[in-house]
Amino acid sequence: MPSLKHLLAHRNFVRFMGARFLAVCASQMLMVAVAWHMYDLTGSAWDLGLVGLFQFVPALLLTLPAGHVADRVHRGRLFATCVAVQATVAALLMWATWRAFASRELILCISVVLGCTRAFQMPAQQALTPMLVPKDLLQRGVALSSSALQAATIGGPALGGLLYAQGPLAVYGVCVVVMLVSSVLTLSVRYVHHITHEAVSWGSAMAGVMFVWQNKILLGATSLDLFAVLLGGATALLPMYARDILHTGPEGLGLLRAAPATGALLMSFVMLRWPLRRHVGYSLLGAVAVFGLATVVFGVSNHFGLSLLALAVTGAADNVSVVTRLTLMQLQTPDDIRGRVAAVNSIFIGASNQLGEFESGSVAALWGPVVSVVSGGVGTMLIAATWLKLFPTLASRDRMQ
Repeated sequence: MPSLKHLLAHRNFVRFMGARFLAVCASQMLMVAVAWHMYDLTGSAWDLGLVGLFQFVPALLLTLPAGHVADRVHRGRLFATCVAVQATVAALLMWATWRAFASRELILCISVVLGCTRAFQMPAQQALTPMLVPKDLLQRGVALSSSALQAATIGGPALGGLLYAQGPLAVYGVCVVVMLVSSVLTLSVRYVHHITHEAVSWGSAMAGVMFVWQNKILLGATSLDLFAVLLGGATALLPMYARDILHTGPEGLGLLRAAPATGALLMSFVMLRWPLRRHVGYSLLGAVAVFGLATVVFGVSNHFGLSLLALAVTGAADNVSVVTRLTLMQLQTPDDIRGRVAAVNSIFIGASNQLGEFESGSVAALWGPVVSVVSGGVGTMLIAATWLKLFPTLASRDRMQ
């Protein structure tokens, strides 16, 4: 059976994994800084939710065309360009902070740019990975890539929080440097790019949507993630929990944001050593239910250590969902529409994250953060139970292939 050693022998995969690690690390640092900066400026849960909404709407509008672009152009160069644009955004925020014209309106405008950029970045990076490793190594490749990304998601927020304690200029400046290095490293990745000659049309742009709609296993897996994280995500409210409930500062916020990734990293090591081979569907649904339960625990906790542990469990459960969903998607999707199918997946991810942040912020503005988080966790457990009945083919799926 192919091992980790065989996987690491694919140098282009390793280069791209390193580039994604740097890009995600810098992106997480940037998000910590932007969230804390907004809360410093306005002190409003509503504005924290708007940051997510202003990223989600343009991403939703552009993702399907972006998937078509990812099937027509060199995916590595597209990813490198997207990361370079984010470096430019960080540079603008650094300049605005230095010149003292950073404002609520500027941060919301920046959020729109980030949403547009990530609409192109997500399908490009997801569709590129299967081109760099053989199919028999794909699940391990997804798990190893997830390990690297979760390590970045741990280090990025923690480092971002520490740097922000020295002032926003520091974290924005580091983001610029790291993102530029990631962009250059991605340009060194080589793979055989097959140019598609399919005409650009509404039908071709919608090919990914139709493929997912007709494949009930993929439809169930992606919609499960959408509704689970839409209801159960508490990321947008972490600045409120850090300052008002757990009584900590930006360093504590960085640790809170890093906690889910810590749990996900540990779980990705487990899945790298022992990949899922049987009962794939029930494992996926069970992981989502555990995610909801841990979210409820976090919502009612006022102890920093317990809150970190609950967030770590959410990350571990979410990692099972992510690795399973992406592996199923890559194994069942032809390469000529992989970018468009990845774009559909990006819409679901964007909805669950950015729209989930808006939902959490809105509910918190009306009834407080505890009600927002706890109700979302309960809703997530109900979603897992409902999907067991709505998508029986997903629940009964035994193996990846």
